[in-house]
Amino acid sequence: MSSRIKISSRGSKFPESPIRKLNPLADRAKNQGTEVYHVNIGQPDISTPERFMRGIRESNVEVLSYSPSKGIKNVLESLVGYYGDQQIELEIDDLMVTTGGSEAGLFAFYVALEPGSEILIPEPFYTNYRGFARMTGVDIKPIPTRRENNFALPDKEIIADLISEDTGALLLTNPSNPTGRVYTGREIELVKNIVLEHDLFFISDEVYREFSYGDTRPASALNLKGIEDRTIMIDSISKRLSSCGARIGTLASRNEEVMNAALKLGQSRLSPPTMGQLGLTSFLDSPDYSSEIEEMIDRYEERRDVLLDELGKIEGLKFGKPDGAFYLMVELPVEDAESFVRWMLTDFRDEGETVMMAPGEGFYNTPGLGKDQVRLSYVLNKQDLARVADLLDKGLTRYR
Repeated sequence: MSSRIKISSRGSKFPESPIRKLNPLADRAKNQGTEVYHVNIGQPDISTPERFMRGIRESNVEVLSYSPSKGIKNVLESLVGYYGDQQIELEIDDLMVTTGGSEAGLFAFYVALEPGSEILIPEPFYTNYRGFARMTGVDIKPIPTRRENNFALPDKEIIADLISEDTGALLLTNPSNPTGRVYTGREIELVKNIVLEHDLFFISDEVYREFSYGDTRPASALNLKGIEDRTIMIDSISKRLSSCGARIGTLASRNEEVMNAALKLGQSRLSPPTMGQLGLTSFLDSPDYSSEIEEMIDRYEERRDVLLDELGKIEGLKFGKPDGAFYLMVELPVEDAESFVRWMLTDFRDEGETVMMAPGEGFYNTPGLGKDQVRLSYVLNKQDLARVADLLDKGLTRYR
């Protein structure tokens, strides 16, 4: 007798990650002895700070018990100090520790948006937002941006025309994943006016806040005056401390109702990771922690410059200059970038090496957009990034 059991439509229709869905092809290539350079994912190769790791190793924890759902008190106190150093004045009641920035994002969706409502997000956008929207029953309405003007926000009228009675929030990732854009003061003021005029929540993903280059510095939405009751910040230590596996994020808002509701969500998952919190407070208690972060950012700026220089030598590529984060959207001279990425993993080898990129289409909500684009992350050392560009050049030559 054949079984009629089947998984839910919610589960079967859940979106794949364009960043990770081709991992089986990369794993197969590695099993065949191929070295694969991964620029498909934002996994830094820089060592996690020693003081962070020491906080875990020297914790002397005898029972790895639940931590408070909001986070360990002295960790919250350390975070208040850290944000103060960033000129973001918060109190403990305005903060909670989450299981990575992903949980902070999911909680923000749950708290700010009703099922069936809409959220405005500039596209291309971080792919996991699509997953958060599916889990919470929310529809993403994309704000169009273009590579030709470095993914700047469109005029206020264009954004306002997208707003309906179902719109509940506007989300901005600043600096942007996947484009590397750092939004200008004018753009932030534009968003502020829109959320005020249309009574929306402003969800600000600031995971890459310190990752800005040159004179450009992103403004935290928590410092905007007049919208304190509708601003929710998503944050994470994953990138700035090269500690993605610690799974420590932050949700912050000065709206008491927002934080009370988020805490109830936190209670349903019991507690954020204890060991990651111990590592974080050890790192933040160091008097010179900020200089360690700054040194890391300088290394990423150098990596960006190397990658841009090398990509500039390849005929047919189109891209801008990212001002922040460590990502770059590149338009390739191919019709279907995902097919090309797959081919690079299955068929292309140069001296036993190939490269894995993230197909760009998955970062868009509008069908057909991004089909000729890939996202590259400059998380590898400069020599490896130069080799990535070399492999891309040779791959494109053979593919065409």
